[in-house]
Amino acid sequence: MLSIRILGEAECPPMDLLLLADPSRKLVEEYLKRGECYISELGESIVGTYVLLPTRPATVELVNLAVAEQHQGKGIGKQLVLDAILRGRGAGYQTMEIGTGNSSVGQLALYQKCGFRITGIDRDFFLRHYDEAIYENGMQVMDMIRLSLDL
Repeated sequence: MLSIRILGEAECPPMDLLLLADPSRKLVEEYLKRGECYISELGESIVGTYVLLPTRPATVELVNLAVAEQHQGKGIGKQLVLDAILRGRGAGYQTMEIGTGNSSVGQLALYQKCGFRITGIDRDFFLRHYDEAIYENGMQVMDMIRLSLDL
């Protein structure tokens, strides 16, 4: 059975998973300093993760959402998003934001199925913030698609 919990202070974050969601170790480490990391476990194995990052008053961003490759397509990502929404509401936030690459078609569908709406596009985000080109689904990732949800 899948369980989701906050990462303990003495535990090491699952960097392999976090880097699946964002290949920049520097950015991931910054998120971890400012946010709360959650992990999902199946038995003794960590199979997913996300970070809740306060950004503005009453607003939290869901970052670094990732599911281990061998566990993708099993609904774990949706469970993580829904868990993050419940935790955001419970903490009193009014808005949750999330961003993903222009080529992340599966993630865009998932987020919208969970109630998020597209609010904007940060053109050339991945060209400005990453030294190496990122490719996904046969396309170069260039733009950040921004979505939000009223909690």
